[in-house]
Amino acid sequence: MQEQPTGAQVEAAVEAFRMLSDATRLRLMWLLTTGEFDVGSLAVAVGAARPSVSQHLAKLRLAGLVQTRRDGRRVLYRARDAHVRALIGEALYHADHEVSGIPRHD
Repeated sequence: MQEQPTGAQVEAAVEAFRMLSDATRLRLMWLLTTGEFDVGSLAVAVGAARPSVSQHLAKLRLAGLVQTRRDGRRVLYRARDAHVRALIGEALYHADHEVSGIPRHD
């Protein structure tokens, strides 16, 4: 039998899922799994206002899902690590099975 996660681990996971429960944030995270983007590019890609995207990114950063890097005057955002990229990918692959009728697999 596998050991139970600690309370801190469960709380961190709950917070990550809470952050991903917003459609705009999930769309942003999908983009950020593919590379680095600035706020303006992300706003255009998801069709949202720049200030709104900025607020979403700040929340994602505080939750530990996003990291930043300065490039001159621009701030570039990306998914924090391979675990976050895998989480986003698996969530959306699962959703694809739900909406497309593709048979499930293990």
